[in-house]
Amino acid sequence: QVQLVESGGGLVQTGGSLRLSCAAHGRIFSIDAMGWYRQAPGKQRELVAVITFGGTTTYTDSVKGRFTISRDVAKNTVYLQMNSLKPEDTAVYYCNVDHTSSDAVRALYWGLGTQVTVSS
Repeated sequence: QVQLVESGGGLVQTGGSLRLSCAAHGRIFSIDAMGWYRQAPGKQRELVAVITFGGTTTYTDSVKGRFTISRDVAKNTVYLQMNSLKPEDTAVYYCNVDHTSSDAVRALYWGLGTQVTVSS
């Protein structure tokens, strides 16, 4: 089992910045990718950014140039630096880990979510 602990959400004004962190704990064997998703009220959960084991990053178009995903492999932690925040970035942000266990079982794990609110 892998547990994810998120932190860094909060309330910020338009144009401000926040940094989200997500640390993975537990029986970690091989993390294939770590990412961030978000879900705004009344909308489906969407991918924000993902970083693979090899360091390849992918972003949804609406955050390109504003958000940066990074990771600390030694700490099994992923970060999301969010700059130039807009009211439409308001959502609950969820950490996601794509993990393979020592017996080759692949599973996705989710954090409980952290609220990001951007005021206009």
